[in-house]
Amino acid sequence: MKAIILTAGEGTRMRPLTLTKPKTMLPVAGKPIIQYNIEALRDSGVTDILLIVNYKETMVKDYFKDGKDFGVKISYKTQKELVGTANAIEYGKDFVDDTFIVLNGDIILDSDLIKSILNEYLSYNVDTLMVLKEVNNPSHFGVVEIESNLVKNIVEKPSLKEAPSNLVNTGVYIFNRSIFDKIGKTTLSERGEYEITDSLLMQIKEGQVVRGFKTDKEWIDVGRPWELIEINELLLKEIKTTIKGKVENGAYIHGEIFLDEGSVIRSGVYIQGSVYIGKNCDIGPNSFIRGNSYFGDNVRVGNAVEIKNSIILENTNVNHLSYVGDSVIGSNCNIAAGTNVANLRFDNENVEVKIKDEKIDSGRRKLGAIIGDGVKTGINSSFSPGVKVGINSSIGPGVLIHKDVDSNKIVLVEQKHKILSKYKD
Repeated sequence: MKAIILTAGEGTRMRPLTLTKPKTMLPVAGKPIIQYNIEALRDSGVTDILLIVNYKETMVKDYFKDGKDFGVKISYKTQKELVGTANAIEYGKDFVDDTFIVLNGDIILDSDLIKSILNEYLSYNVDTLMVLKEVNNPSHFGVVEIESNLVKNIVEKPSLKEAPSNLVNTGVYIFNRSIFDKIGKTTLSERGEYEITDSLLMQIKEGQVVRGFKTDKEWIDVGRPWELIEINELLLKEIKTTIKGKVENGAYIHGEIFLDEGSVIRSGVYIQGSVYIGKNCDIGPNSFIRGNSYFGDNVRVGNAVEIKNSIILENTNVNHLSYVGDSVIGSNCNIAAGTNVANLRFDNENVEVKIKDEKIDSGRRKLGAIIGDGVKTGINSSFSPGVKVGINSSIGPGVLIHKDVDSNKIVLVEQKHKILSKYKD
């Protein structure tokens, strides 16, 4: 059994985080998203893996190389044009022998699920196995209609009223080589893409057996910035305390924590786990680090800082007297003293985020800012819940950011000063 992982796209809905790295290489709980899937395949006995790459593919190749360090064999094919999943899978035609697993690189699976679908596929005489998940709102997904566990129809992103079920396509399949014949006959969809769901509908129409496999495993389609926070929350629940760095006397740790080599937690720091701290980080003194926070390598957190449920990527400084709540802060940022990143609307309503020029309800009552790489803030700057700041932008002292800021911008506040003589003439 071989595997194909689709990791060619940028992930435009994750901007500005994906302006500098592919979505599947965004880290959560200490690893890039795609690494969890590679390790799950390995732990299930699937060790021959093809990665379909394109956007910033060098970053993927430099990290995984031939896969030897991860206990697998990895090869690569570049999808020349990003024209759909069917086209991407077709790049594996010369790679696979017979049956093979396909999955999107931006979801996280565990080895138990992969073992289950392998057993399911081998137990039934089917052409395709499609992994399904029940969700409350299926309108953002491909919705699947099944009968006696056989797939009868797939409807892409229907309205809630038109959805034939609440079962959605997870983007995980097991195919045999007959799928390539259907891919070869698949035409461009209304979205201008060659959709694998159209290939599947062709299989169904021609009498081939497409079986649905319902899973109750946790499954998050990491497509929007707050979903990165959610998957980080989920994965950090699994960590066990490992101390490779130094914890000074007077620091208090409650819950599970991973502290990597070269990192120091200074006196007076209070940590409520679960927390992951990468290599060569410097935390404190006298800071409050709250649960589900992740710090990449070389992060500096200054005196009297509070960070809650946030992802702080590598080489970023969060300086003294700052607050960061439920946020993602990119690499190589400098968060100046007294910066406040708010995570709660004053009316207690869900936080909305602008995705592709449309305001989207995140479903979260608490959500802070999404800040791209290389951003610098001035002292006493503030960020309203749900705002995004593009890469390499600078936010001046005392500025309140209440709407999104594009990349490579400088935001300053204009002040008028009235200067009077201290003494009467």
